[in-house]
Amino acid sequence: MNEKDPLDEKMFNPVTGGRASEDIALQIEASILNGRLAPGERLPSERDMQVQFGTGRGVIREAIKTLKQKGLLEVRKGVKGGAYVRQLEVSNVSESLALFLKQQPVEAESLIEFRESMDRTITILAVQRGTPEQKEELVSETEKFASLLGCADPDFHEVGELDRKLNVMLARMAGNNLFEWVMSALQMGFSSNDYALYEAPAFREQAATNWKNTARAIAQGETMKALSFVSNHYILLRNCVEGIKEREGLESVPFLTE
Repeated sequence: MNEKDPLDEKMFNPVTGGRASEDIALQIEASILNGRLAPGERLPSERDMQVQFGTGRGVIREAIKTLKQKGLLEVRKGVKGGAYVRQLEVSNVSESLALFLKQQPVEAESLIEFRESMDRTITILAVQRGTPEQKEELVSETEKFASLLGCADPDFHEVGELDRKLNVMLARMAGNNLFEWVMSALQMGFSSNDYALYEAPAFREQAATNWKNTARAIAQGETMKALSFVSNHYILLRNCVEGIKEREGLESVPFLTE
């Protein structure tokens, strides 16, 4: 079977004027986003696109370059070379969002407020939708987490990685990919200052115990109890941040990078 040529269906319209390259890029992008060009599908040759768009090769190449920079296309070499619609992975999206978040001046309270509201929704859904196996694993991993923090000299890199894993596990249990993607990005960007909570001896044990209690309540289907533990986590976190402000004489605390 011959490979389908997207131009057979009159997908694109001729362009004119000084913004030809931009117009071409917008038309191709629209076809990708509405599904007419599927991930992994090859665009027509440059010569075919010149005919379709009624423009020169240089303008076509500039449009392809723009779409490549946006992550929508990849250019392959060889016999089957050409411009192909890129298959975006969740990790790519999360990495981009995490980088964006790192570059924004976010106050600690704003981040805590967002995470608390998100965690409460995730917790309700995790109780309802999480499988028995997922709930058992969450309990097991939180017990491991508490054990790590219970050491005389905790490995905070290991603690941070396990905390990220726990948060993503919980988001996955909600059964909604959007929660998992956003949570993954948040964890890659900054973990809502949680690491500062775990590094503070005055809060460490309470925070670890609270994670265990949250997981157990979710596993037992006790939604209100689980939500109370979620709220308690953020009470502890706010108290920790307030302590940092007082100790360092700050009026506000920006998000803390690890």
